[in-house]
Amino acid sequence: MDSIALAVEKLKGFAQDLVKGFQSSSHSNPIEILKRLQRESFSSLMKLRDRQDKIERLFSFYKTSEDNPSPESRTLLRGEVDLLGAVLFMSNVDEEHWDGVDRAGIGTGVNSRFIFETTVGDKDSVGIEFVADRKRVAINDGDVHGTPLSLSKLFYKANATDWLSAIAIPFGAQVKDLDIASDLHLKDEKGLTDLSLGPSLLHQQTGSAIGVTMRMSNIIASLAHSVSGMRNEHCLSTFGQVVCQLPLGMKLSFVGLHRGPKLADCNIRLGAFAIPIGFSMPLEDAYTTDDETSSSSSTTNTLEFGSVALKLESELDEYKRLSGWIEMKQANPILFQWAVNFSDTSEDVYGWGMSLGGVESPENCGHFQVESYVKFNPSKQFSLKPGVAYIVDGNSQTMAIVLRSNWSL
Repeated sequence: MDSIALAVEKLKGFAQDLVKGFQSSSHSNPIEILKRLQRESFSSLMKLRDRQDKIERLFSFYKTSEDNPSPESRTLLRGEVDLLGAVLFMSNVDEEHWDGVDRAGIGTGVNSRFIFETTVGDKDSVGIEFVADRKRVAINDGDVHGTPLSLSKLFYKANATDWLSAIAIPFGAQVKDLDIASDLHLKDEKGLTDLSLGPSLLHQQTGSAIGVTMRMSNIIASLAHSVSGMRNEHCLSTFGQVVCQLPLGMKLSFVGLHRGPKLADCNIRLGAFAIPIGFSMPLEDAYTTDDETSSSSSTTNTLEFGSVALKLESELDEYKRLSGWIEMKQANPILFQWAVNFSDTSEDVYGWGMSLGGVESPENCGHFQVESYVKFNPSKQFSLKPGVAYIVDGNSQTMAIVLRSNWSL
């Protein structure tokens, strides 16, 4: 039995040695080796070719973008949604207290604004603005809870050279759109009331406008003309501004607005782009009395007015801003508005701000208000501003706890 088992083991070993020898002989065959190397090299070459095609396509895309730029396809979207709510504490809930709150500029509700701006050529741009503003609808419909998003502005900005630029706004222009110190973007730091928004003349509607800006070493000057429609009347306005860059990060601005008399003295409805100009003197009715003539002329002259404002701004550091302004109107030079704002616009966890200002008049007690808030930044696009405002208007006093939230993109 042992001899038989030994013979079987020898046969198994011989068979294994035979198989190993056959495999080694097949691997050592040059033809088989070449076929195997050919298959492996072909697979590697195909992978390299695919990578090369991807890189070539990528380089050709960037080369085409540099040689033939298409700025028309670069459209930027900027927007914001602003919500403000307030709890008002008054001694009496009457018209006098509500007038004081209205003069303070506490506009509760939700307002949204979106700007689409497209680059044209190398330096120019064209854009449109959509606004859902509660104030515009509330004037006609009273207090409203929701407003539609409507087209409010169309503008074109042209930069001829480094020192000369122009802007044209066919409709929806405001004086602040022509302000050199600001722009059409959404970067203004809003407080709890309108004190932080600058002089009131910057927020007047001017209809259609065109302006030119010239920049020198430390001085920037701009001049603009506009045609605005006031109900059934049209009038011309002229806006001018000079900005001087001072040492220590300070900036001094002189702003002036003059609105001329109405161009049309009849009950007609003209479109936004219609400018009526007459060359003949109007014929007076033979039966018109002197009182009616003087009354008509006085009504026409009441539409001609002007305002001037002086602003001083200082950047204490990267985020802290200190500014102040004073405004006087031609209709009543002894009455002037003023405000001082101090804020920290940091994008860190929190910031803060405070403002005080009012209307000074020797004839009555005038108007005074002060506000303070803390700004929390949960994210770069969202902020919360809880604060307190105190308003004194004549004999009325109002304390307001205000919460403003702002979301931007």
